[in-house]
Amino acid sequence: MTGSVLIFDSGVGGLSVAAALRRYYPRARLSYACDNAWLPYGLRPDALLTQRIVDVCRAAVAVCRPAALVVACNTASTLALEPLRRTLTIPVIGTVPAIKPAAALSHTRHLGLLATTATVGRPYTQRLIERFAADCRVTRIAADALVTEAEAWLGGATPSPARVNAALTPLWQAASADTPLDTVVLGCTHFPLLTPWLATLSPVPLAWVDSGDAIARRVGQLVAPLAGAGVNGQAFATAPQPALARALLSHGFQRPQHLSVAAC
Repeated sequence: MTGSVLIFDSGVGGLSVAAALRRYYPRARLSYACDNAWLPYGLRPDALLTQRIVDVCRAAVAVCRPAALVVACNTASTLALEPLRRTLTIPVIGTVPAIKPAAALSHTRHLGLLATTATVGRPYTQRLIERFAADCRVTRIAADALVTEAEAWLGGATPSPARVNAALTPLWQAASADTPLDTVVLGCTHFPLLTPWLATLSPVPLAWVDSGDAIARRVGQLVAPLAGAGVNGQAFATAPQPALARALLSHGFQRPQHLSVAAC
């Protein structure tokens, strides 16, 4: 199968996945769609949100005609992967917290899971922990404020150390515990965008693990060859904003266009 890859997220967090895809496949053609009209996803009812994700992704696929769709959002993946796979005829690659590689890295067997409230509390996340990190202590931290910080940073603002520290106080405490955590799972695609600030603010050195590399490898297994013209495809948003436009343009995508879908 040949062609472009469409990346979908509720906001600009999927740019961390786009960066991983670009590292692995520097000439691949990428398109980007985000539903920032409904950001943040974690605050929406599951049934309504699932239908929304399917509607937006179907509309984006119809416009971009990609060879594969990457759902670069943990919340969207846990809710809508199966409906999307039933609806679309192309491969759909989801995003899940990188529990498995983090457990393989940890020496203290104490992990931190940094995610949104929705991801932290989902049964799917618990099943990942039971399957891949059953011998580990996992400190779960809901850090929804980091989504806002990442969106603001890509819009040109500087992340607030005070707000980041306030959101991560439980993480810093766990990193200094008697059995300290040494590895942190970045369970939201927005969070890798803030890694330089997280590492600087951390009171101790930590390993930060996200899903970007695993997603890129999986895409490579399903879409071959990933060699385009070296130019990104279009970007679409359900509610274009100047900050969003600047973020996508700075990553090589064309100027965002409005994507009309139901309930926009």
